[in-house]
Formats: sequence, C-alpha cells, structure tokens
Amino acid sequence: MSKVKYYYDSETLSYRKIERKKRRTFKFAAMFILAAALFGFLFVFIASQYVESPKERALKRELANMQLQYQLLNKKMDEAQTVLSSIEDRDNNIYRLYFEANPIPEEQRKAGFGGVNRYKNLEGFDNSKLIIESNKRIDILQKQIVVQSKSLDEIAELAKEKEKLLAAIPAIQPVRNEDLTRMASGYGTRIDPFTKARKMHWGMDFTAPRGTPIYATGDGVVIRADNRSTGYGNHIRIDHGYGYVSLYAHLYKYNVRKNQKVKRGDLIGFVGSTGRSEAPHLHYEVFKDEQRINPINFYYGSLTAEEFNELLEHASMENQSLD
Repeated sequence: MSKVKYYYDSETLSYRKIERKKRRTFKFAAMFILAAALFGFLFVFIASQYVESPKERALKRELANMQLQYQLLNKKMDEAQTVLSSIEDRDNNIYRLYFEANPIPEEQRKAGFGGVNRYKNLEGFDNSKLIIESNKRIDILQKQIVVQSKSLDEIAELAKEKEKLLAAIPAIQPVRNEDLTRMASGYGTRIDPFTKARKMHWGMDFTAPRGTPIYATGDGVVIRADNRSTGYGNHIRIDHGYGYVSLYAHLYKYNVRKNQKVKRGDLIGFVGSTGRSEAPHLHYEVFKDEQRINPINFYYGSLTAEEFNELLEHASMENQSLD
C-alpha cells in the first residue's frame, strides 16, 4: 500500500494531502529509466575496458600463440640462413675455386623479386605487414636455395669431369723403377747417337732389357699401334682426351690394338729396339694440344719425392740419347 504524504499549509494552518500529478510521475519515471540506461551503458563500457570476456581471452590466447609461432618461424629462418650462408661461402671460395668456375655474385644469390606485387592478396588484414614480411623472407630464402642447388649440380658435373681429367692425364712412369737399368736421357738438347751432333730430344729414354713391360700412363684410347712412323719403329700412341697424347716407341711387341680403350697402369707393350734405336729402351713422349712437352712433369702418380729428384737429376744431364 502506497504511503500518503502531507505538507503543512501556512495559510490555512493545516496539513494538506500531497496530490502527485500524472505528468510529473511520468517525468520521474522517464528520468529514472534514462538514468538507469546511462548507468548501465557506463557499467558496460567500463567493464569492456577492464574486464575481459571469455571470447576476448580466447582471442588473446590465440594471438599470443600466433606471435610465439612467428618468433619460432623467424628463429628457424635465421638458422636456415646461417647454414645457407656457410654453404654459399664454401661454394664460392672452395668448390667453385677448385673446379675453376666463376663465383656466383652476392647480388644474384640474394636478389629479390621485382615487377608485380606478389603479396597483394595479403594486404588489408590487421597483421598484413607481419605476414607480408614473413612471406618475402621465405620466398628469398627459397630462391637462394634454388640458386645454391643449381650451383651444386654444376659442381657435381665439374667434379665428374675433373675426375675424368685426373684419370686421363699421363701421370705415371711408363716403366717401373725396379725394371729400369738406368735413366738414359731426358727431354732437351742431347747428342745424337748416330750423327754425334747436338739436337733436340723430344722425349725421355728409359733403358731396360728387351721384353720389359710398358704401362699406359693414363686412361685413353689407342689411336696408333704400328711401325709406320719414321724412326719410332714399333710404337703406340694413346689419346687421353683434354688435348693429351702419349707416345711409346721402339717396342719389341704390342699388347694392345688400335681403338682399344685402356686404363692407367694397363700393360700395353714390351721394351725393344726397333726403328732408329741404338739399344733396347723405351722412348716416351707427351703431347699437349699437339705440342711436345717435357714428360718429367707428369710422374707424380708413381714416384716418391726422392725417386722424382733422382730421376730429375739424371734426366737433366746433357748426355747421348739412344735414338
């Protein structure tokens, strides 16, 4: 039951009942509702600023997890970049240098991507800058890996070719040291055994008994095994490729035929004294690009340092050749 309120009327000196007008009642009600709404809005606003909802907490956890994943991704990219940089350094300064290939320029290894905007579809998001930078870094890293991969493919091919070259170079002595009687004459001006005049001796003479084995000094193909070359008698020529040809003259007999493939160390013939020869020996020559060169520089594959020095000393003497 509502309370009845009175007020004191000083004119009539009596208490009069307060009559509340409906309009005023409506006004008070409206003010109350407005005040309640304002208070509620203020409460919700303050709560939204300082009190997190479950959804907001979930989104914050998701954002924190994404930031952690981004940091881990960056760390992995840093590690990958460090490893790749080390490989690039070895590639330029060791591998490519060893195989006589030009180093890959730094600007080619780390070049970006010009032209159209490759990341337009990633724009317009809250973290677009972060996402775009990460994608750029990954793309550049992938490009560096592709460049390095192609370089290593090239190095692998060069290594195969280098291996063939090293096997082909005439790099051993054609007659074993234990089979030699002596090193008769070397490359250079020598006394001709028949005319006694000084003339150029284009090879090395290895004195050994008739029938002593002669070995191929490098991998190659026999291009001649005949006696149709003036002065050489029975002789063999092996084409090693890369401009190298070796010649073995004054043989007693052959152990190979024309067009036969041989490997370094294969038995190809036997020491004799055919052709223009004074005594049983092997006359050995090496050609590079059709020019005769000193064979003394090609015995690193079969002689020790001491044996090579001894051979060099004997080969340097200006004595009489045997052919």
